[in-house]
Amino acid sequence: MTPEFTERTLSPALRERLATFGRVRVSPSPADHHTPAARELLAGADVVITGTGTALLDDATLAAAPRLEAIVHAAGSLRPVVTAAAFERGIRLSSQAGANALPVAEYTLAMILLELKGVRLAEQVYRAERDEVDVDKLLAVNGNYGRRVGIVSASAIGRRVIELLRPFDVDTVVYDPYLSAEAAAELGAARMDLRSLLSTSDLVSLHAPLLPETRGMIGTTELAALRDGAILVNTARGALVDQQALIRELVEGRIRAVIDVTDPEVPEPGSPLWSLDNVVLTPHVAGSRGLELHRIGERAVAEVGRLARGEPLAHEVTREAYAINA
Repeated sequence: MTPEFTERTLSPALRERLATFGRVRVSPSPADHHTPAARELLAGADVVITGTGTALLDDATLAAAPRLEAIVHAAGSLRPVVTAAAFERGIRLSSQAGANALPVAEYTLAMILLELKGVRLAEQVYRAERDEVDVDKLLAVNGNYGRRVGIVSASAIGRRVIELLRPFDVDTVVYDPYLSAEAAAELGAARMDLRSLLSTSDLVSLHAPLLPETRGMIGTTELAALRDGAILVNTARGALVDQQALIRELVEGRIRAVIDVTDPEVPEPGSPLWSLDNVVLTPHVAGSRGLELHRIGERAVAEVGRLARGEPLAHEVTREAYAINA
């Protein structure tokens, strides 16, 4: 892991605990596994801990690690750090995506409730008029009671959002081609096709992984299906949405959006996203940040402990799960 990510994720106490499971050595070049020093470490490694900023462990790199039993990823998405070649070599994978899902789901829940309530709209009008505002008139069609929330993808984050929405008087529906109607019902949401979900939901929240088949899945046609005044929340990946098509809809003012991720990651300086009143734009803050990273570190260290004791991994990623997740 990079020094910066290690510092943020593994507290001194966690590093001490990690050292009780075996000899810990730190790669001098986590962004380049082909240096002689990195290859020497890989040659003797039984377990590799990776994180955000770790270079890809491709087949050639894995070949330099003949003893390697497992890769424990102290983050969510595995694809940036290891290829499917790991399965061919019998290497087990662990991802802490479940830990990272928690703050993303919390952010999403907060935005869902605030947007349906009309809080951002009320704030903007209040600041602009600086006078008594007829709130009842302003928010006549706002509120959380009886609104429909559409969740796109029953991923770890999507499932957690559905779970967090249960105490509220909202109608939760879900689209996921891998989810059965029975499984959706167990989650507490009705399964719908994407078109129906988009056209009937007051708010749509995206939680799909970015895969070749999901890139641009929300394009001109899908955005046009959103009802007037609908809200689109994206805390997944910017490339799930056709950015120019989204900007056209937002400039027209027909919908609102909460955007934590864009494509490119930072919008261009002249992008309307910076100034539109109907957009909440945040710099990829929904995922684990600050103290929340310690949760990921604790889970990663615990996984290494399980490996050392010969116990099953708690957060193992199978070949099948790898194929459909980011």
